[in-house]
Amino acid sequence: MSEISALIDAHWPFAPSAETDWLLELADGSIEPEMVAGFDLGEVTTSTGGGLGRDRHPGPGWRRLRWAELARRTGDPLVPEGLTPSCRCFPSSRKKGSWPLSIHPPTEGSLDRETWHQPIEVLIRHSQAGADTPCSAYYNPLTVGAVDFDNLHVRTGRLGDAHLLYDNPETDFSPSNLWPTNRSWVTGTDYDLWATKVVGPAPLIEALLGDPEMTMIAPSGRSGVGYAAYWLYAT
Repeated sequence: MSEISALIDAHWPFAPSAETDWLLELADGSIEPEMVAGFDLGEVTTSTGGGLGRDRHPGPGWRRLRWAELARRTGDPLVPEGLTPSCRCFPSSRKKGSWPLSIHPPTEGSLDRETWHQPIEVLIRHSQAGADTPCSAYYNPLTVGAVDFDNLHVRTGRLGDAHLLYDNPETDFSPSNLWPTNRSWVTGTDYDLWATKVVGPAPLIEALLGDPEMTMIAPSGRSGVGYAAYWLYAT
């Protein structure tokens, strides 16, 4: 067993599949969505579009390309009206559906390293027990190569130790969902968007939106919901 595997097992042991039941019930409407800051999480999914799994820095000569910079460059809005952050953003950047070689788009199904680590610090400041807040992390079976869909892959641990999960050698993806035991907020990552959805109390979302290191996108007319946009790179 590798050192990181041992650390994850020690700090984030496996938990019963039943830990995820409330997510399924939220999605199918069996329980009221007020359990998470009053918002319906039936759409707790997100994703990307330039490969699969954890993204990595493209290498020397590449720099972070902020969404706002690309919007100014192309004249496109950050997110087209009525849509969420996804591969349908920035249509002016692409020719016949392809990105220019000078831009590295996000990958699908996982946060990049920076977009995983930075929100955790904000979540710690806005969670009841801070770094000691007990949380659960769920991995979609497809991200861990599972064939047993009845025995779901869920771990429990401290929010302050959530940084460890990004380098989980069992998968090339960040957790699909992360939430505290009191269910005051939840994150959702999947295969549809270029961002991870965060639902929670308005002060938490406002803090995320105000973090200068992150690109957070708030859907028009809704408070308590934000999308942590993944990094793009440019030469």
